[in-house]
Amino acid sequence: MSKNIKLNMSRRIRRTPYTNRVEEHGVSDFTVVNHMLLPKGFKNSVEEDYWHLSKNVQMWDVSCQRQVQISGPDAFKLVQKLTPRSLKDMETGKCFYIPMLNENAGMINDPVLLKLDDDMFWISIADSDILLWAKGYALGLNLNVNIIEPDVYPLAIQGPKAEQLMVSVFGEEIKKIKFFNFRVVDFLGTKQVVARSGYSKQDGFEIYFKVHEDHFNITEMGEKLWDTLWDAGKNLNISPGCPNLIDRIEGGLMSYGNDFTRENNPLECNLDKYCKSDNSHDFIGKTALSKIQNHGIKQKMRGIIFNGSATKATSQPLKVLTEDGVEIGQITSGIYSPRIKKNIGLSMILKDYWNLGQSVIVQMLDGEKRNGTITSLPFPD
Repeated sequence: MSKNIKLNMSRRIRRTPYTNRVEEHGVSDFTVVNHMLLPKGFKNSVEEDYWHLSKNVQMWDVSCQRQVQISGPDAFKLVQKLTPRSLKDMETGKCFYIPMLNENAGMINDPVLLKLDDDMFWISIADSDILLWAKGYALGLNLNVNIIEPDVYPLAIQGPKAEQLMVSVFGEEIKKIKFFNFRVVDFLGTKQVVARSGYSKQDGFEIYFKVHEDHFNITEMGEKLWDTLWDAGKNLNISPGCPNLIDRIEGGLMSYGNDFTRENNPLECNLDKYCKSDNSHDFIGKTALSKIQNHGIKQKMRGIIFNGSATKATSQPLKVLTEDGVEIGQITSGIYSPRIKKNIGLSMILKDYWNLGQSVIVQMLDGEKRNGTITSLPFPD
């Protein structure tokens, strides 16, 4: 963000329990996700932050991952209606990545679902309004559920030293948490959900911080959580951070609203395994998705490696062309990878051209054309 441009704050753009600490640690940029602040940069460059994340431990304020809490006798019935992924074998303590579709099988969100009990779920959403979507279907189907946005503020601990830090604060039980599972731990007399997950390809955890007792101040408690983890992490070279673009692209982690929208279906997004055609349950968009499965898709998300000088984060999509100049896609997230030592990007690619190893041309914003190659996701080590 330019130093001459200011983001005017109001109740429509919410601070988090950690915003004071984030500002004290030198945040340089914010964006807004789900009407809440998300830090986007600190003092280090994206590349410096990338190397630090790959070797140490970072703390991210990801409170913008808002929760849609669905509880009540018909909670499972409604949640299953919202996704093509079968939830029949989901146990309490599990986290499921779930595509959520509209009536045309377009992606409206790709959240993480947490099962807290047989009749209570949290949907940890990307940047679109699922609260009203779920309420609308609950009313239309006359389901016995209660749907709210609880005061939950996720704090991510990411990097190879994340487990060591978490164990020092919460104890050895942390080691028993498997990937995409969670446990409830104690923090200053409050019960907190801790999941082994995160928006990076590194090992890490997400603390779904919630204050249950009314007499606690949420900001005061949030800052105590931040300070406790920060102090424990000083000998591990802890740093404040945020989702890193290089790490995200290398891991093939897509961004809703940027790399795909409701104009895209889950098969285009390589989410076939969550959309099995033999699933017997009914869900929103099932008829439309079935037609797509029968007729096939016209494009698919791929990785692209391309030559040339190190490019900064793409602010606008870059055209992907054949050697004959036919446009076959556009890079929606791109940047230079210091590990691969080339530029990398994510792009939907048309069917006739999406084969791995296919040669392409990437056209920069100034018109420069660079040679590239289509690759698999995540990017090869």
